[in-house]
Amino acid sequence: MANVAAWFIFALGVAHIIYGLVKFRSPLAAAVSAGFVGQFWTPDIRRIAFWFTLFGLALTLIGHIAIRAVAAGDLALLKIIGFYVFIISVIGITAFPKSPFWASLFVSSLAIAAGYGVLP
Repeated sequence: MANVAAWFIFALGVAHIIYGLVKFRSPLAAAVSAGFVGQFWTPDIRRIAFWFTLFGLALTLIGHIAIRAVAAGDLALLKIIGFYVFIISVIGITAFPKSPFWASLFVSSLAIAAGYGVLP
């Protein structure tokens, strides 16, 4: 189960990037065609597109570290990752109750439980 939780965090990151590139294709393309550097201040949709997509990269990194932690048998690190993702999820759900943060709340709970050895 620890391995599943770790891979799910990684998959959330990849899905975030793909969804961001598809959903925000126009504002991202406009920023790139305008020269990229300094092109995400305005309009607001460009800033949202940038941060949404970039957050996917951070989730992918966290998932990669979780996968490596499980492979090395370092369940304490998986537990730490789980707590951080849990906190982010709670803040996200509080700010946006009808959002996909519920998925990361679920997977972070699995990572925490696996980190404590409650799940195999």
